[in-house]
Amino acid sequence: MEDGAGLNNDQKTPRRVGDGTPGPGRPKGVQNKNTTLLKDAILQAATQAGGEAGLVGYLVTQATNNPNAFMPLLGKVLPMQVTGEDGGPIQVTRIELVAVQPE
Repeated sequence: MEDGAGLNNDQKTPRRVGDGTPGPGRPKGVQNKNTTLLKDAILQAATQAGGEAGLVGYLVTQATNNPNAFMPLLGKVLPMQVTGEDGGPIQVTRIELVAVQPE
């Protein structure tokens, strides 16, 4: 390799601040533009595929026809932490069915 650290003539040189150090880059928490564009394109395609029902219609179709793919997706979008009433802990209750012999 050359001293250009793998940069060829087609690539831009890295942006530098006045003293030659790299710039700050993307602010923390901001997604890459390509990632955002891809997500938008996927949502638009799913909306169109859903017809009149839109995105929800498409997702209903996928849930029915492809539950093995849909269920992991559902698990990712459900909240990771569930709280009880007024933000407190969840009250765990046990319900037990007991068979009783008729008299």
